[in-house]
Amino acid sequence: MPPASPAPRALMFQGTGSDVGKSLLVAGLARAFTRRGLRVRPFKPQNMSNNAAVTPPSPDCPQGGEIGRAQALQARACGVPPSVLMNPILLKPQSDVGSQVVVCGTVLGNAKAADYHRLKPSLLPRVLDSFHRLASEADLVLVEGAGSAAEVNLRAADIANMGFAEAADLPVILIGDIDRGGVLAQVVGTHVLLPPAEQQRIKGFVINKFRGDPALFADGMALMTERTGWAACGLLPWFPDAARLPPEDGMALDSLRPSSGPRTDRLRVVVPRLSRIANFDDLDPLRAEPSVEVSVIPAGQPLPLDADVILLPGSKATRADLAFLRLQGWDIDLLAHHRRGGRIVGLCAGYQMLGETVFDPDGLEGRAGETAGLGLLPLSTTITRHKTLTETSAHDELSGCRIQGYEMHMGQTIGPGLASPWLRLDGRPEGSISPDGQVMGCYIHGLFASDAYRAHLLAQWGSPSTAAYEQGVEAALDALADHLERHMDLSALLALATPVS
Repeated sequence: MPPASPAPRALMFQGTGSDVGKSLLVAGLARAFTRRGLRVRPFKPQNMSNNAAVTPPSPDCPQGGEIGRAQALQARACGVPPSVLMNPILLKPQSDVGSQVVVCGTVLGNAKAADYHRLKPSLLPRVLDSFHRLASEADLVLVEGAGSAAEVNLRAADIANMGFAEAADLPVILIGDIDRGGVLAQVVGTHVLLPPAEQQRIKGFVINKFRGDPALFADGMALMTERTGWAACGLLPWFPDAARLPPEDGMALDSLRPSSGPRTDRLRVVVPRLSRIANFDDLDPLRAEPSVEVSVIPAGQPLPLDADVILLPGSKATRADLAFLRLQGWDIDLLAHHRRGGRIVGLCAGYQMLGETVFDPDGLEGRAGETAGLGLLPLSTTITRHKTLTETSAHDELSGCRIQGYEMHMGQTIGPGLASPWLRLDGRPEGSISPDGQVMGCYIHGLFASDAYRAHLLAQWGSPSTAAYEQGVEAALDALADHLERHMDLSALLALATPVS
């Protein structure tokens, strides 16, 4: 008889707060341990994000599902397709109806915070089932928490951090972010707030985003170990190539505010920051182009007069964000930009906004009713209960380019504008483009990641393309794994993982 395979092991990574680097650390470790020959899988019990990724059809979700984009990147780091098992609970904030609750890739419904808090205990068995099924195909599961490990006010029904760690009996590594300041208080304060059993569950800590001479922080590392009893598992220097990896958290958009310097000869793509902006990974391939400047405009600021292209991004609440757009005066800016001959691109919800009307007869995004669109394309959209979730890989007959992307929307668009499609994918018309070519929109996310098509589009806009986007993501994942290998003892970290019971 062949020897029995060793039991899968797991290790959980929790943070002292949001945006401390949990997702990227797990992605880098996933790539590093995969390169060592282990079958690695990422897992996040509960995620809150409007930046989601489509998963291919599977026995667990035959129609295809969706998970947080961070888990999709982590799956890529492992060299495996994304799966709904990797992120069984996804919360997508909407408008006044609360958040859309996605369970194992499928929309369960909408829930406000108090309603979801009551729902969580019934979801824990689904989360644990997904975890154990994922572990059955792995040697190592890297589990990512959400927010802070010390949100003790939410502990009673927690399924994202210590509640899950206790239910699955997992050891925990705590991650702190020194770049934001106060990391000693972050780590020691977390220890103070946790009850003794949860203090003991944490086996070590990692300090992320360090700048300067590590020797100058040796006393700080020793102090945290002395005060907590936790092992120091690594002091990670700032990793500049993180900017080449697709972010999930909306905080990343803060770095894309418009420059205060003089105008350059780069193509200027301006993006209004909608209140429920979604799937902003569409911006990443454009950001990677040296010839393109992407500026995300925050609320309260006008859209710049010198924009070459205004891109209306995805949104989790089309009608609410149309109202938000008008509140900022951006509708006036958009129409003036159009009159000056500027280009306007709408993706998904942004495409819906370009039409004449958006109907929501069942109140799926808020109060039932209709909202006037921007009227730049002769189309109308009805928000529907059916959610389209599908990957796209097709030949665009109009450009001659291969396009890969995905659709993720609730709504059907009709109107005479469909007779002039932006794309024709294997013979199927998609989207709409105005007769003068100034205004275009479609439902396909991710099409800018296709290098040939991005080069085709930028050439039309008078800008060269020199980036190989997908190769850049792969190179950045390898560089991140190398970075962790240099600054952490990964063998010692692996030894902390325990068998999945």
